[in-house]
Amino acid sequence: MTEKEKCAQGLLYDANYDEDLKQERLNCKDLCSEYNQMKSSALEERTILIRKIIKKTKNSFYIEPSFWCDYGYNIELGENFYSNHNLVILDCAKVAFGDNVFIGPNCSFYTAGHPIDVEQRNKGLEYARPIRVGDNVWFGGNVVVLPGVTIGDNCVIGAGSVVTKDIPSNTIAVGNPCKVLKEIS
Repeated sequence: MTEKEKCAQGLLYDANYDEDLKQERLNCKDLCSEYNQMKSSALEERTILIRKIIKKTKNSFYIEPSFWCDYGYNIELGENFYSNHNLVILDCAKVAFGDNVFIGPNCSFYTAGHPIDVEQRNKGLEYARPIRVGDNVWFGGNVVVLPGVTIGDNCVIGAGSVVTKDIPSNTIAVGNPCKVLKEIS
């Protein structure tokens, strides 16, 4: 079984030393670098390039530079997606955003995690868990979403939050660790 197949099955895999995965990341990061250097006014060219990076998009989306991801092919953008500056998506596993998702500046979505066992970690092993974001979700600035988290529909995630566990639909959640503050009625 390849390291990429292990990753897809949620097993520990070697992301650091596997040549195929390293090359895929380098290719993607070259495209991200190119995207981040484009003129802001080159809207059509930027859209074409971001679709080379992110294979699953709906019609209406916009990502302010800078934008970085590991592979791109594990990201799905819903309709009317917007991200402010400095979005980072470590997409070793799938990261799916619903419709009408708005992301503040300096937000990060991490599907990669590392073993607590020092010997496994020192071998370069990691695991990946998917992230799912529902429809109509707003993220304040400087939010971090960790591996395996699902955020329901119609949520607001407060600025500076670190989302370590699932957030139910129709809630406002804030903090480190992020916790539900109240339901949205």
